[in-house]
Amino acid sequence: MSILLEICVDSPGGLAAAITGGADRIELCSALELGGLTPTPGLIGQAAVSPIPIYAMIRPRPGNFVFGEADIDAMLREIDVMRTAGLAGVVFGANLTNGQLDHTTLERLVRQCGGLGVTLHRAFDLVPDLAEAINMAIELGFERILTSGRSLTALDGIDDLEATFELTAGRIKIMPGSGINIGNIGVLRDRIPLEEIHSSCASAAPVLSEAARRLGFETASQRQTSVELVRALKDYCLRVS
Repeated sequence: MSILLEICVDSPGGLAAAITGGADRIELCSALELGGLTPTPGLIGQAAVSPIPIYAMIRPRPGNFVFGEADIDAMLREIDVMRTAGLAGVVFGANLTNGQLDHTTLERLVRQCGGLGVTLHRAFDLVPDLAEAINMAIELGFERILTSGRSLTALDGIDDLEATFELTAGRIKIMPGSGINIGNIGVLRDRIPLEEIHSSCASAAPVLSEAARRLGFETASQRQTSVELVRALKDYCLRVS
């Protein structure tokens, strides 16, 4: 089987580019420069009529994944919005202050997801004990875990990713992500049995207005989804089938 390619996007242009490039699934966000937040209503509406499955990020604020009651209430409401919009699934995570997965919060959120697919995001990369976190994710009913091997990038976390695949023993899908591109996917595939990967396939976006840049509305770090990068990674995923 070919490798499934999930592309994370945070704009209408990014959504269109990912679909045109051949993505198999979309992780829909806003503010990817902050690690991804809950997408806007307009973007959700555009995604709802897309020809491929859409999983929406459920993250009401930037920062850590230690959520208070007001945060959790917002997340429960956001899950309902995604179901009403007809999206395929949602993506979220929650930690305790020591990095462990927050079972109580995650259980509440998963229970709210009736009928939706559910991905555990990189809150998993903060856990102190891989086996404990994997078993909890399975028990809670997550479909998959998105992880960079508890490192900044998946390539840096290759040893951890290898251990994670061994610990799961096929009981839950593991989707490596963070920094994966056409230049390094072969190295990852040599070490781990890739079935799904997560990538932004983004390149630097040009600053179009110096006035906007001066006021902070545009930054040199802005990135945009590239049709060509998506297509190249998708072609690789098909060739290895």
